[in-house]
This record gives sequence, C-alpha cells and structure tokens, in this order.
Amino acid sequence: MKKLIVTVCVFCSFVSQTLAFDSTPSIPESKQAFMQIEDIRPGMKGYGMTVFEGSTPEQFGVEVIGILKGVPNPKQASIIARLSGPKVDRTSVFAGMSGSPVYIDGKLVGAVAFTFPFSKEPLAGITPIKYMVENFERGAGTPAESGSTPQRVSFSTLLSSAANSTPPLIGDTRIDTSAITSSSVASYIGQTIAPIATPVSFSGIPQTVLDYFAGDLKKIGIQAIAGVSGGSNLSPMTGYNDDTLKPGSSVSVQLIRGDFTVDASGTVTYRDGERIYAFGHPFLGSGSTAWPMAESSVLTVVPNLNNSFKLSAAGNMVGSISQDRSTGVYGKLGQTPRMVPVSIRVRTSRDKIETYKFEIVSDSFLTPLLMRITTFAAVKATERELGSQTIKVKGNIAINGEQDVMLDNSFSAPNGALFLAVASIERPLAVLFNSGFDSLNLRGIDIEVSSTDSRSSGQLSRLSIDKTEVRRGERVEVQAVARNDNGAEFAERIPIEIPADAPLGQLVIVVGDGASVSQGELRVQAADFVPKDLGQLVRTMNKMKRNNRLYVKVLRSSVGAIVNSEEMPTLPPSVLATLGSQRTSGGYTPLSVATMSESELPPSKFVITGQQSITLNVVK
Repeated sequence: MKKLIVTVCVFCSFVSQTLAFDSTPSIPESKQAFMQIEDIRPGMKGYGMTVFEGSTPEQFGVEVIGILKGVPNPKQASIIARLSGPKVDRTSVFAGMSGSPVYIDGKLVGAVAFTFPFSKEPLAGITPIKYMVENFERGAGTPAESGSTPQRVSFSTLLSSAANSTPPLIGDTRIDTSAITSSSVASYIGQTIAPIATPVSFSGIPQTVLDYFAGDLKKIGIQAIAGVSGGSNLSPMTGYNDDTLKPGSSVSVQLIRGDFTVDASGTVTYRDGERIYAFGHPFLGSGSTAWPMAESSVLTVVPNLNNSFKLSAAGNMVGSISQDRSTGVYGKLGQTPRMVPVSIRVRTSRDKIETYKFEIVSDSFLTPLLMRITTFAAVKATERELGSQTIKVKGNIAINGEQDVMLDNSFSAPNGALFLAVASIERPLAVLFNSGFDSLNLRGIDIEVSSTDSRSSGQLSRLSIDKTEVRRGERVEVQAVARNDNGAEFAERIPIEIPADAPLGQLVIVVGDGASVSQGELRVQAADFVPKDLGQLVRTMNKMKRNNRLYVKVLRSSVGAIVNSEEMPTLPPSVLATLGSQRTSGGYTPLSVATMSESELPPSKFVITGQQSITLNVVK
C-alpha cells in the first residue's frame, strides 16, 4: 500500500512538472490575462520563455523571491526571482535574455530585465508587463520627435575639424575595473541590480576599429563588441503572420544593415496584434525612434564567467522600433523604418576600388558617429593604419527638397590622417541633425575616399608681386611659393584684377589654405547665427572653405556689419547707429574689414597649409 501511495505521488509530481513546462504554454492574448503586481507573492512558481538556440523559444523555471519597490524608477517596482532549468543553470542570466516573458498561473507577469553582477546563482529582476504597456500606450504611434525650432549654429562648429556630435556622458551600469581595485568600494562590487546587458554586435567592423571609438560609443550607452552576430543583407521588409516575433522569440534592433551590420539583440515580451513589446529596460533610452526591427536566430549562448551572451544573427526585417524608453522598446510590425542609404567607395593605394553599400539609421546621435566608424573601417580594410598617409574625401549628402551638401577635402599627416578625414564626414552630419529643422530628410550619403601611403603636403612660404602701386581695374600678378615635405619649391602665378570701385589707399591681398583663411573669418564672424530655413543652412555649409586648395581675398578697411551670416560692408552711418542702438540687440557683428573680391584656386596636387599677405597702394 505504501509503495502504491509513493508511486502515485511521484506520478502526480511528474505530471505537475510536465504541465508547468509544457512546450506550448497558454500565452495571454489580452490585458485581462496580465497578472497584477499586487497579486505577486513570494514562493510563487511559473516559467519563462527565451531562445537558447535556433529560433524556437524554450522554457525555464521561475520562482518569486519578493518585490523590490522603487526600482528601477520612482513609483515602480521590480519582481525579484530565481531562475532554474538545465540551460539556465549552465548560462545563468545572459546578455540578450532581456525581455524574456514570465508566466504564473497562465498569466503574463512581465519581462526578465535585470540582473545582479557577479551573482553566484541565476537571480533576475522582472519588469511588470503593466509598466511596459502603460508607458508605451501613452506614446505609441507618436511620430519621432524633432525640434521644431531652428537651433543656433556656431561658426566655430562649422569651421572646426570635428563637431561635438555626441551627447553628455550617460551613466553606465557596467563595473569599471578601477572600482575593483579601489579599497573603498571593492567590498561593494556586485551589490547592485543592473539592466541585463544588451549585446550590440558589429559585423564588418573589427574590434581594433571599435577600440578607437569605444569612448564615443560608451557615451551613448553602447559597449562595442565585434563578431558576436552575423551580418545582414539589404532585403526589403517582409510580411508577418501569427508566428512572427511571438513572445519569447529573439528580436533584433538594427542600426546599420548591409555590408556593415550593427544590431542589438533582445527578446520579445508581448505581442498584441501588430504591436511588439520587448527588452523590459531601455536599449539606449532614445525616446521616439524609427529603427528597423528584425527577426533573429540564436547560434548558441556562450557561458562566460563575467557575462554569458548569445551569438545571434538578424533575419528578415518585419517592422520598426518606434519607442525606446525606461521600460523597454516598442515596435510595430509592417511599419517602415527611416533609414539612409550609404555608398562608400575606397580607391586604394594600389589603384583598386572597393565599394561598400549599407543603410544607416536616421538619428541625431547615431548617424554622425556610425558614419565616422564605418568610413574608418572601410578604409582600414585595405589601407595602412600607421605611418605617412594622404586621404582625399569627396562626396555629397543628399537632402530631399534641398541642394546637396558637398564634401571635398584632403588630409595629409605622418600619422592620423584617416581620423581627420572621417571627422570631416561626421561634422556636416552633426550640424544638419542638430539644426532643429523638421524638414530634414536625408535621401542618401555618397562618399569616395582615395588613399596613398605617403605624405603629400607643403607650406605656403611667401608671396611676391610685380608692382606695389596699382590703379583701379588694373590686373596684377601675385606669385605664391610653397615648399613641400622634400624641400622642393613650387610657384603658382595668380592673376588678380583690382576692383573698379576700390578706394584709394591700401589694399591687402591674402592667400591661404581653407583652414587658415577660415580661422581669420572666424575671428570676424564671432557671432552665432540662426538660419531662417534648412536651405540657408545648407548654403552656408557649402560656402565653408576646403583645405585642399588656396583662396585669394582682396581686403580693405571698412565700416560695416555681418548680419545673420551675410557680409554687409560700407553701411551708411544711420544703419550702423540703428544696429548698435539700445533698441536692437544681437543678430549682427561689427565689421572693420571688407572683402572686395574673393576667388578659389583649383585643387592643388598636395595639401598646402599656411597664409601669407601682401599690401598694395591704389593710386589715381
């Protein structure tokens, strides 16, 4: 009789466990099937769903330990639970598990989203599904935010070698190695709850390149890892069905796709028709977005003493991620993301051409930085990293409804020429994206980069002129002499016509490279300006001087002003008095020197730096 009772108990226990870990669990189809946080009690048991391999979600056990109030945000709480199961026991909580749905009594509780660094057992924090849905319901479907007011543009930003295109430093939840060695905090390492790491993988970009930009990426919350996922293609968006991105499936948030791939991998928590809720914590906290959302398959989960992670590969694009906030990411199936087509052609030092095609997200923070990284990787794939190098950059940024922003610069240095070159691509993108114009819509970016394994630079050493006294309308010839790196001198004859309206007295002829002449203009145009529309900003950007040619300016003393980036020399005294009166403020800069004429010489064979000037007398 005792044996029979034991047998029945064992059988019932087996049936109970089998039902709890049924491979086809009952997934809630409505909010009525959500378990409220008020109903959660310590000791409750349930199961979670995530992908350990392939694309099919598998179960793991979940036991509630308790509720941690005020975590991660005010008026919120996180459910603390212990995970179990053969595969979880092997990997513990792993990067890419974020968003894994948890069910108790057939009701959806929330998403596995938090972990305890260096924990000896698989403990996790669960974001209640209530917070995820309510947070996105208030903003779901809202178009991506964009500043409707034009922003003030600094001439120093336009003229500098690189714009400040990254946001302020964001708090990082990873453990800094310096903290481990600090005696004052060493005993507290691991005593924190942190979002599960979201693996952001870079395909086509080697780790050595990512290391160069690790600081910039870390500022926007990305820990760069090369080669933890496969690349993706530029296939169009595919249709979806009831099995697309079902709860527990692996989902990919793509920032770049094509010959280069950058994507973040997580797990779907809940699907409501075409609405997708995932991660359970922010990816980058970018707010309104328009990023590609793709299916994803998992090669395997790599157990790691520091932080286990999944190797994954993005699949078909099926929609768009439109929100990235404190309780996770929200996407919509069938919604087209906003991407910018990019083409980079690299003409190598061996006279070969390599072409790279990809799409990049349209984002004020990410687009400039990721363009800098991908261009660097494209050139580094075939060219040297150290030593003398000359880089030529040509291309355009196409904008719907506006003329293209033109790129044309050269850089030559014993080391670091490539860094200067890619910064010249990032700068105009940062200015455009931070301009505040709703009408900005990039149609594409086309770049051609030429590289040679030698320096090709020189210094403008002197000017000479055939006469020092001239008459109005007369032509004179200025000879500019430059010395290259090998000591050889090159002379260029520059014909200049004295303006017919030139005043009697002194004129100054200035010859210099784009950077030197621009710095002189910067000292005059000290004020910032607010462009009246996107077209004016683009025209101003295209007027910025290049550093691969010489510029010639004829200057004279004058009393005028620069009003909203436009030079107005020889203004009447009454106008100057009005501009300078107490009834007006800002919008103009006093001008003491007027430009009589300005010309641009054809691109030179080597990069010439420096500026020289010579004085003439205009006589009757």
